Amino acid sequence: MSFVTRRLAAFSTALILLAASGSSALSQKKYDTGVTDKEIKIGNIMPYSGPASAYGVIGRTEAAYFRKINAEGGINGRKINFISYDDAYSPPKAVEQARKLVESDEVFLIFDPLGTPSNTAIQKYMNAKKVPQLFVSSGATKWNDPQNFPWTIGWQPNYQSEARIYARYILTERPNARIGVLYQNDDYGKDYLKGLKDGLGDKAASMIVAEDAYEVAETTIDTHVVKMKSLHADVFVDVATPKFAAQAIRKTGEIGWKPLHILNSVATSIGAVIKPAGFENAQGIISVAYLMDPLDPTWKDDPGMKAFDEFLSNYFPEGNRADGLLVTGYNMAQTLVQVLKQCGDNLTRENVMKEAANLRNFRTTNLLPGITINTSQIDFAPIKQVRLRKFKGETWELFGPLLSSEIGG
Repeated sequence: MSFVTRRLAAFSTALILLAASGSSALSQKKYDTGVTDKEIKIGNIMPYSGPASAYGVIGRTEAAYFRKINAEGGINGRKINFISYDDAYSPPKAVEQARKLVESDEVFLIFDPLGTPSNTAIQKYMNAKKVPQLFVSSGATKWNDPQNFPWTIGWQPNYQSEARIYARYILTERPNARIGVLYQNDDYGKDYLKGLKDGLGDKAASMIVAEDAYEVAETTIDTHVVKMKSLHADVFVDVATPKFAAQAIRKTGEIGWKPLHILNSVATSIGAVIKPAGFENAQGIISVAYLMDPLDPTWKDDPGMKAFDEFLSNYFPEGNRADGLLVTGYNMAQTLVQVLKQCGDNLTRENVMKEAANLRNFRTTNLLPGITINTSQIDFAPIKQVRLRKFKGETWELFGPLLSSEIGG
């Protein structure tokens, strides 16, 4: 082989290697709409107004957490651009906002849209568009359906299973109970009602003396509470969002009704529900928890709670520490950040769903001890355990072991 031929061969080899390395570098970065080298555009829908406006603080907490992440350099060098809109807890408005986020703002995904009715309204749209509806803020069973809705995944424990836990508690503590159930007249309320009946089994028909549904458009639910007392119910299963739960707790006190009061987990914030309703009216209420309560002295020296307090001081000083919903937003945002970190430079919508379904024993900072987040391609229910708790004095007290909140658990 001549000198020239050898030089040409070497040059050709170098070009091939250069092209290969360049191709490799390019292939390492895969982006979909809403992602650049410097930014990840995240959409969100919250009820900042309307009957469920107490939940709006979740979105504000998440915005503050993403400010913290951005101040620390972002995720793999990319800053989060968090775009959050109000749907006033109205399904038609949620559809409007989802379309705006996807088609006008061109977000990468919609994270933590809140509410069963709102998410039900946008679920088919999100899946048809193949845009992640990531970590839905609702415990409805329908979010764990990867076969039919592969672009929708839940986060919090399942409503039906939570209600089954309450049913087991009632059967143990009040086997001859007369149960009054107040529930929101939509899939959220009906999920809890179904779980309660499933848990009570054959006894459901004889034990439940009242099934009273309220509409979110009602200004007060006082008449529903009075009705249950008049039917001599001695167990009150309260399936309500914060505004209505506070009304129910206050009304039971006003009319001197003292049932075993079981309150769904989505309305247990001391700052948003219990304190406004009156501590004296909330004594002995039973619920479940999967996150630490900032007012529980048990966690005073916990590193995760100290990190939460530091976050509030630096990025959300106006946040009400007594409102447990702040902890919810703080921990949900951590879960999204973990998924985005796992994606690396492969920031496609398909890969986000793949990594959201690839969480293994992941712990956010304020999950109760022993609880971890786990998902798979056939399991879109990240949090599956809870503990019972009772309200005493001015705080919640945990009791009993970890319980499975999975269907059939």
